[in-house]
Amino acid sequence: MTYLTRTEYAKSKKWSRQYVGKLVQQGRLILTEAGLVDVDASEQYLAMTSDPGRRNTNPQVIPVAPPQSPQQLTSAPPPVVSTGYQQAKARLALAQAELTETNLRKTNGSLVEVEVVDKAAFAAGRMIRDQVLSLPAQLAPELSAISDPWQIERMLATALRRVLDDAASMTAAEFEQAIHSQS
Repeated sequence: MTYLTRTEYAKSKKWSRQYVGKLVQQGRLILTEAGLVDVDASEQYLAMTSDPGRRNTNPQVIPVAPPQSPQQLTSAPPPVVSTGYQQAKARLALAQAELTETNLRKTNGSLVEVEVVDKAAFAAGRMIRDQVLSLPAQLAPELSAISDPWQIERMLATALRRVLDDAASMTAAEFEQAIHSQS
């Protein structure tokens, strides 16, 4: 482990002392309790948290000052970072792309709100229920005159089939109208 003062660290990186002070204030340098920079841990942490677009593209080998006595120094554990800058930026870009795609689908009409669809489905279900429940009143006079069970069954099946076929033949335009009348 290599430990340097802030000034020595700034000189080894060819940075200004003010920039190193700014990194310390931002919490991006790992310091010991004595205030020295833990070079290895700081380099690793800076690599994880730096913006790749602002990195220096001119790689240089920078000499490091000799280490101080490790018995005199105790280093604080490096801060725990779950994700790096690149991963956070990628997640942000993905979330923005998904939001844009959702808005586009909503604008194109291929995506509708769940509440609107639920209301339209409830209205369609209520219409079918009302039609089925109105059958006894419609069929009672005819059924009371028939004594043959087979004829009664056939008449009931025909009436139920007619009501259900009418509900099934509800066109897409009628359903679209039901959806838009709810919103």
